[in-house]
Amino acid sequence: MRQNEYSAEWEKIVADAICAVASEMRLIDVADLISMLRFERHADLADLVASAAEMFFLPGTIKLGIGGDYNLDWGGPPQVVLDLEIRPRGVTIYARLTLEQDYAGVEINHIDFDAPHDNPHDNALLLASSLRAAAFRPFLQAHQIARPAA
Repeated sequence: MRQNEYSAEWEKIVADAICAVASEMRLIDVADLISMLRFERHADLADLVASAAEMFFLPGTIKLGIGGDYNLDWGGPPQVVLDLEIRPRGVTIYARLTLEQDYAGVEINHIDFDAPHDNPHDNALLLASSLRAAAFRPFLQAHQIARPAA
C-alpha cells in the first residue's frame, strides 16, 4: 500500500484488533508453520488461521490470503509472514502478519472501503467500528481514535 499520513493509524487499528489472533498463532510450533509454507500446505495453514481467528471474530472475518513466507537462516531467529484477508462488514484488508519469537506485526498491503468517506479520519473510524462489530470482545474504544486538530 502506498503509505500516507493515515497508514500508521490504520495499521495500529488492525494490529490492536488482531493481536489476540497473532498470539494464538505464535503458540503453534514455528517449525510446523514453516513446513506448511515450504511444502505449500496452504489448506492446513488456512485451517490454523481460521481456528485461531474463530475464537475472537465472527466466522470468515479473518482468513489466510495467498500464502506467506518465512525467513530461517543459520544462527538467526525464525520469522513467519502470513498473508491475511480481513473482511469485517464494509472493509476489505489485505495484510501481512509477521510472527517472531517475541513479536508480531501487521503491515497493510491494501485496504478497500465499500463506501469510503472523503475524510480519511472517518475511514479510520469506520475501520475501527467494523472490526469492533466483527469481534467477540472489545479491543478498541471509539474515543481512543483522536480527531485531528482543525
